[in-house]
Amino acid sequence: MLEGFSNAPRVPELRKRLIFTAIALAVYRLGVWIPTPGIDGAALADYFNQASGFVDLVNAFSGGALERFSIFALGIMPYISASIILQLLTVVIPHLEKLSKEGELGRRKITQYTRYGTVALALMQSFFISVGLESIEAPTGGGGVVFHPGWGFRLMAMVTLTTGTAFIMWLGEQITERGIGNGISLIIFAGIVTQLPSAVFTTLEMVRVGEMSVFVALLLVVLSVAVVAAVIFMERGQRRIPVQHAKRLVGRRMYAGQSTHLPLKVNTAGVIPPIFASSLLLFPATVVQFFGEQEWARRVSEWINPGGLVYDVFYVGLIIFFCYFYTAVQFKPDDVADNLKKVGAYIPGIRPGQRTAEYIDRVLVRLTLPGSLYVAAVCVLPTILLANVQGVSFYLGGTALLIVVGVALDTIAAIETHLITRSYEGFMKKGRIRGRR
Repeated sequence: MLEGFSNAPRVPELRKRLIFTAIALAVYRLGVWIPTPGIDGAALADYFNQASGFVDLVNAFSGGALERFSIFALGIMPYISASIILQLLTVVIPHLEKLSKEGELGRRKITQYTRYGTVALALMQSFFISVGLESIEAPTGGGGVVFHPGWGFRLMAMVTLTTGTAFIMWLGEQITERGIGNGISLIIFAGIVTQLPSAVFTTLEMVRVGEMSVFVALLLVVLSVAVVAAVIFMERGQRRIPVQHAKRLVGRRMYAGQSTHLPLKVNTAGVIPPIFASSLLLFPATVVQFFGEQEWARRVSEWINPGGLVYDVFYVGLIIFFCYFYTAVQFKPDDVADNLKKVGAYIPGIRPGQRTAEYIDRVLVRLTLPGSLYVAAVCVLPTILLANVQGVSFYLGGTALLIVVGVALDTIAAIETHLITRSYEGFMKKGRIRGRR
């Protein structure tokens, strides 16, 4: 792996992709520091210092943009929510299901619908946030956090935040196409990673002043390392289904059948389920938080606060649902069975065709259950254990670590894929040169 990373800058195409990805992420981080006009930054920072629970969760997913109320305050969550809605509607609406099966043209149409949905959700969320900010009083007194409340500020905030979300969406798509892939995940990854140093310094400061014991700090380190090790172990876990290739006659030579395997990952959905589940739970929590003065808002906020029983139950349920749902969307047993049949391959003891598809689907369903439980446990258990430790309950929690480690592993796999592709191209070029000689 280290040798592969050392060779990565030597490959011109991969070097260009890495440089483009780094520049795009730098542009994203630069935008986090550009504030939206009309906000008292110092008063808003004081408010976030006193806030906790899901406010820290939203702020961390936005890379610290929410506490500054920057142009990227909404982050990429409206795009993720729109993607969830479109994927769910694809199963229900026949027209969208037909588009999903039309190849590249259909995917472009669904992507266009997703963009429209992102803009609509961003407009709605930015309106609720702007109204909520107008009702927040500065903790130090002297008025609210908004200088000039009213429709002028609301419209300006809606246009600014929606434009920022649209730009992040475009930036993620560019990273996917021109960078090393996984643009949206890398943007979330960058937002979380940039918050980790401040969390570590905060923890060390708490230990220095005596607010946290050394034993608790060491326990946090051990727990974090254990979660990272568990995530790496499970993400690498596979169920290998044996596949036998029939004998082939190529020209005048008979090639014997080969034995290979079909790898099925324990966690086929990757980091998508916790991201989807978090985005769905953050939307109502964001709306309710800015109506905290009313009694009903306080009750709802207590129910859906991270670390609470109701929040954890819904979070686990959504993670398990999205693990099955996203696996069904990404992996098609019927297509795999057809491809095996076309190349003359079969699973020993299983009849090719429909029986093979049913067998793969049965194995995948059984494999997804422990995978979804593992994802839910990693996301929820550390948060429950650290719920009473102020300042580090989220940053060292399972959701952030799962996303960071999962995206890092996917990025490493993408780099290795580019290197392997480059090696194969080199072999092919050598073969052509030898053939000409």
